[in-house]
Amino acid sequence: MVNLDRSAVERRVGVLALQGASAPHLAMLRSLGIEAIPVRRREELDSLTHLVLPGGESTTLRHLLDLFDLAGTIIARAASGELSIFGTCAGAILLGQDDGERPPRLGLLEAQLERNAYGTQVDSFSRSIELRLAPDAAPISFPAVFIRAPRFVEASFGREVEVLARDQGIPVLVRQGNLLAATFHPELSGDPRIHAWFLEMWLARRDRPAPAAI
Repeated sequence: MVNLDRSAVERRVGVLALQGASAPHLAMLRSLGIEAIPVRRREELDSLTHLVLPGGESTTLRHLLDLFDLAGTIIARAASGELSIFGTCAGAILLGQDDGERPPRLGLLEAQLERNAYGTQVDSFSRSIELRLAPDAAPISFPAVFIRAPRFVEASFGREVEVLARDQGIPVLVRQGNLLAATFHPELSGDPRIHAWFLEMWLARRDRPAPAAI
């Protein structure tokens, strides 16, 4: 059982639901007692404190963000610190920097990601990784599911990017301020701890120390 700190201002959580795997994220958040909303319209972004960008197809997702006029609002609210964002797989790709291809990425996370770095769908796999979500805590084991996963280009990391978990030496979960990005699918793990920690991130920015990089 994961207990959330409910002493502060109410969280308002959304999951982008234009394309990709929004339903597992919504179910994981419901398991934590959070009634997140599926986000398809710009006005649904205005009051959110947290937004999940799910896996799917990153190029299609980026086109849809422009088509539905969501990209500008997401960039502005995240850059101002008003919105915490958790990108998983294709969602992590969207958060990153441009790689010269089109359409452009959101450019919020100071990192580049290589698409489909582990191969095709048949090369998908799952295995335990170790992650550290608090500076004074021991690493914990987490069941990570990788499906056509991207890969962080560690050499591209800005100074504010913290590595929270690695798989065989490769970064797979990173944080930069109010941004969290995973190359795997925590929503398919059956383990809500990363989602719960993401929901605390807005408190962490103001009141709590940053996690220890590993």
